[in-house]
Amino acid sequence: MLKYPCLVLDHDDTVVASTPSIHYPSFMQCLHTLRPEINWTLEEFMYYNFEPGFELLCNEILKFTNDEMRFQEENWKQWAQAHQPPMFEGMSELLKKYKKAGGIICVVSHSSKEVIQRDYQRLCGFLPEKVFGWELGPKKRKPNPWPLEQIMKEYALKPEQLLMVDDLKPGWQMAMDCNVPFAFAGWGNKVPQIHLFMQENARYYMKEVSQLQKILL
Repeated sequence: MLKYPCLVLDHDDTVVASTPSIHYPSFMQCLHTLRPEINWTLEEFMYYNFEPGFELLCNEILKFTNDEMRFQEENWKQWAQAHQPPMFEGMSELLKKYKKAGGIICVVSHSSKEVIQRDYQRLCGFLPEKVFGWELGPKKRKPNPWPLEQIMKEYALKPEQLLMVDDLKPGWQMAMDCNVPFAFAGWGNKVPQIHLFMQENARYYMKEVSQLQKILL
C-alpha cells in the first residue's frame, strides 16, 4: 500500500525545467516592452515567484494593468507553444512506477492545463487524473486551498493521504492551509533563500528526484 495514495505535483521547475527556457525569457521580453527599466537575473525572477508569488508580483510589484496582464499572458502562450521543456531526469520513470502502483497523480500549477497535458502526454505517455491550472482564476489558484479541497473531496481522501510537491511558496502555503504534507522539489532552482526557507519549513527537503522516489515507493 502506498504511503501517499495521491501525489499532487506542481509543474514548472518541479516536473519540467521550464523557467530557464520559457517563463524567464518570455517574461523578460514582456518587461522589455512594459517595464524597460527592469532587468532581473534568472535567480531574481525565481525568487519573486517564490516571494510574493507570481500573481502578487504582477499585481503589486509591477502593477500591471488588465491590458498589460493580457499582453503578458499572450506573450507567454506564444513562448510555451514554441518551446517544449525537458522533464527532470528520473521523473518520467518515477511517475510511471507510481501510477502503476495505483497512485493518483494530480497537478496544481500556475501553468495552463493545455501545456501541462501536452508535456505529460509527450514525456510520460499518460495524462494526470486532475489538472488545476492558471485559467481557473485567482480564487481557485494556489495558494488558495480550493484545488486540494476538490481533490480530497472527489477521491474521499484525508489530508495525510496526499503529498504536495512544489518548488515555491504558494504551493507550500496551500498545503499548510489544508494540513497536507509538503515536499520541496529543490532540483529546479539554486536560489539560497528558497532552499533555506524550505529546509526549515517543508516536511521533506529534497535536492534530487531520487529522494522523492524513496518517499513514494
